[in-house]
Amino acid sequence: MSVLNFLAVNVGNTRSQVGVMIDGDVRTQQRLSNDDPAAIVHAAIHAYTESLARHRAPIVIASVKPALSERLRSALRDQLKADIYLVGEDLPVPIGTRLEPETLTGVDRLLNAAAAYATLQQACIVIDAGTAITVDFVDGQGTFHGGAIAPGARMQLRALHEGTAALPEVALAPPDQEAFGRSTSQAMLQGVFYGVRGLIWKLVERYAEAYGAFPQVIATGGDAELLFRGDDLINAIVPDLTLRGMAETVRSALSGANDDVPNDIDVSDR
Repeated sequence: MSVLNFLAVNVGNTRSQVGVMIDGDVRTQQRLSNDDPAAIVHAAIHAYTESLARHRAPIVIASVKPALSERLRSALRDQLKADIYLVGEDLPVPIGTRLEPETLTGVDRLLNAAAAYATLQQACIVIDAGTAITVDFVDGQGTFHGGAIAPGARMQLRALHEGTAALPEVALAPPDQEAFGRSTSQAMLQGVFYGVRGLIWKLVERYAEAYGAFPQVIATGGDAELLFRGDDLINAIVPDLTLRGMAETVRSALSGANDDVPNDIDVSDR
């Protein structure tokens, strides 16, 4: 059984992914709300039992919420006979960084960067559009330089509603094609949607100017497809990029071999 066969549990700020990894590729995955940890545990146990238990494959957890990941790890340890590894604690992310010494960088950002560089083998910009929006730069030698952090689109809409007396609660959706928001909800969606796109364009321009070349731009995260579908700036939208980064981490830390993570991100014009 290849060490690149494992169960991946990626704990984000709002949602978690449970993925079955076979030879470093994502065979199945689910996204579940962090509001229901029992459902995450159930999904993980079911996925592991169905696909990986007979091989005693490991479980790998990556998390930006330590308390929740510890709860999940404890529950899975009680229910399954499997080795469990925590990215960042047991398994280092295989990417160099150029950051201020005191900087605490979310493991998801590092995993995304590691996956993007392992696939592209060139400078790239990685956008993660979820609870927050991060826009990070990786240079041509595979060094993570950090980037920018902004409120996610849903957080922006929620802040508009909660911070004002009259603005309604609005669910995130693509705005109408009209140039003008002719209702309050459409005006809010226009502002947030194109505000996010404008932010990305400006940051990519700044990064390209600082680097002296225009890198590939990869987007991931739960809201990436909604926000960036059809945007000419984005070379590829890769929903499972963090899971691919976990596969690269396992390959680097456990295999000691020259197995490669699948090199199939489509960077053709969208």
